[in-house]
Amino acid sequence: MRSLPTALRRAVRAEFSDPRCAYCQSRERLLGLPLEADHIVPTAAGRRTVFSNLCLCCRSCNGFKWRQTHARDPQTGRRVRLFQPRSQRWSRHFTWSTDGIRIVGVTATGRATVAALRMNNELIVALRELWAALRLHPMKEQ
Repeated sequence: MRSLPTALRRAVRAEFSDPRCAYCQSRERLLGLPLEADHIVPTAAGRRTVFSNLCLCCRSCNGFKWRQTHARDPQTGRRVRLFQPRSQRWSRHFTWSTDGIRIVGVTATGRATVAALRMNNELIVALRELWAALRLHPMKEQ
């Protein structure tokens, strides 16, 4: 992917006082790695590099999402659109497991996004367990 203009990257980052991944909600300061500006709908799918098509996300979610715009809902098998952080509310499509460690999709979009982005992969789950033990997780939606 071509580098984003500095002003656009700064504008996306300026939305958050405590930056977190738009998909898995992991805080940048807890990950220890900078969040990346992600094209919500990839340029390969015809969308432009504009503020309304960008969000911050972690390397894991960004890497698994890659060029995907749709995925299969594991419950129904239907192909559905992935979560759109600019136009959809996180809490409408996801919730935390009772222990606060795993993200649970509560809609077809949520379930498909959790599966496609592997939002409960073993590495992030291990981190969330540590964060929960330190009372740093889960957080409220920003």
